[in-house]
Amino acid sequence: MKKIYFLLTVLLVFACKDDSKTTSTPKPIVKKDVYEYGFNLNNYKVINDTIKPGENFSEILDRNHIEYPKVLEIVNKIRDTFNVRKIKSGVPYTILAKKDSTEKAQVFIYKPSKVRYTVVDFKDSIITAYHGKKPVKTVLKTASGIIKSSLSEAMDRQGLNLYLAYELSDIYAWTIDFFRLQKNDKFKLIYEQLYINDTIPVGIGEIKAAYFEHGGKPFYAFKFLADSTLNIPDYFDDEAKNLRRQFLKAPLKFSRISSRYNLRRRIAYYGNKVRPHRGTDFAAPIGSEIMSTANGTVIESRYKRGNGNYVKIRHNRTYSTQYLHMSKRAVKVGDVVKQGDVIGYVGMTGNTAGPHVCYRFWKNGVQVDPLKQKLPAAKPMDKNIKPLFFEFIKPLKKQLDSIEYHIDTTIDTTNEIH
Repeated sequence: MKKIYFLLTVLLVFACKDDSKTTSTPKPIVKKDVYEYGFNLNNYKVINDTIKPGENFSEILDRNHIEYPKVLEIVNKIRDTFNVRKIKSGVPYTILAKKDSTEKAQVFIYKPSKVRYTVVDFKDSIITAYHGKKPVKTVLKTASGIIKSSLSEAMDRQGLNLYLAYELSDIYAWTIDFFRLQKNDKFKLIYEQLYINDTIPVGIGEIKAAYFEHGGKPFYAFKFLADSTLNIPDYFDDEAKNLRRQFLKAPLKFSRISSRYNLRRRIAYYGNKVRPHRGTDFAAPIGSEIMSTANGTVIESRYKRGNGNYVKIRHNRTYSTQYLHMSKRAVKVGDVVKQGDVIGYVGMTGNTAGPHVCYRFWKNGVQVDPLKQKLPAAKPMDKNIKPLFFEFIKPLKKQLDSIEYHIDTTIDTTNEIH
């Protein structure tokens, strides 16, 4: 009997254990909180969409179960922060809606760029709107290249952001004529690449340092704050000389010289007679922005038969410049303009056979060739600052010098430099 009782006890214990296995409940899976735009997305139904052509704010909210009286209240409350009439088609947005049967919208997030966004929060009785930015990570990168046809093409072939080409042309705008680049000119860069979420590129920051070899001559550029009172960094070469000059080399960012200053020019149309050309023509597409090449005051802005629409700027007692054949003028007499300000747009008004700007340059009241002028430099660096500058650029220069040139293996079918 004792043996039988023992066996029954053992069987009962095992039976209980098996039963406990079948009746135990699994632990619930807890979702990890996901925060974005200041909200825990797990608390909402997240709807991502893009504004369609002709679609307005009211239609979007109506589709997400917000009635018109409430929409009108939202629009009136946020108008000083966010004008809903200015939302653009093609721009993505996010709706945060209730996670219940109503799926009623609680928050509207407008995302005009990968970084910037605007939140309209109407989930409570207090309606708010505010602008925000996603955290941006800055990573220093390098680039280099050898020019075969143009700077922009050399960068484009490598998949580099073409913004770098524009920035480089701005840095060297006073020292290198980008309309006369030569084949096998070289460049090296140390620049900032901006990311969100560590991996998504969202643009270019500053160019920290650059090297450009033009016609066999080296040109260094280092960004440095030399005057703390102005709090505006500038670019200096490896000898602490400011790269900036009083005048830009050209009134357009990218173009080509179609006709140079020439006092002995002969024109077949006028019987091969000498008709001096006292300007430098820069060909560019109609509508291209024309910039003032230096600070100054507009003294003429009008239409004249041969000149077409033109603007003339007095920079000081010595220098004046004039810009002809504009499609449209963007300044009026008396306006004060800064170097690089847009003063008009390329056109074909007046006597011209194609779209271009005729750039004329006066020195002491006489028209001269701007490409042959030794233009005055900006204010030099204070001698007391120079030791700090040389110490600052030492690692940057070493890094620049160590960058190897990217070799383009693409077959070159072009012969001209633009």
